[in-house]
Amino acid sequence: MLTRIGNFLWFVLGGGIMGLAWWLAGVVAFVSIVGIPWARACFVIGRFTFFPFGKDVVSRASLSGRHDIGTGPLGFLGNVIWFVFAGFWLALGHVIAALADAVTLIGIPFAIQHLKLAGLALAPIGLTVVRRPPVW
Repeated sequence: MLTRIGNFLWFVLGGGIMGLAWWLAGVVAFVSIVGIPWARACFVIGRFTFFPFGKDVVSRASLSGRHDIGTGPLGFLGNVIWFVFAGFWLALGHVIAALADAVTLIGIPFAIQHLKLAGLALAPIGLTVVRRPPVW
């Protein structure tokens, strides 16, 4: 129940805008043809950005126990290219939003989510979104 309330408040108070920024980056990547491999990641992370509470981002290698193309050297190269063209700007947007949220006591959980998303924005290749089990 708290996850749903947190996600609703997050979406209304700025998470929706950041999710749209991720989707805009995905559209630009897709239209450029060269960026199609990054476009899918943008849409997945954009959906995660809309409703981040109750979910975590983990390495696909640690989740599956084996490496794939995104968790090896090509994934590293993809992350470097991503950082230069889009990652820095998306991370900057999340950091600015985190600073704005951290001004109030109620906004601190949202600021923490923005900082997690800023870290994700810097190097998203080789990561996946998983649902966090509820803590009772």
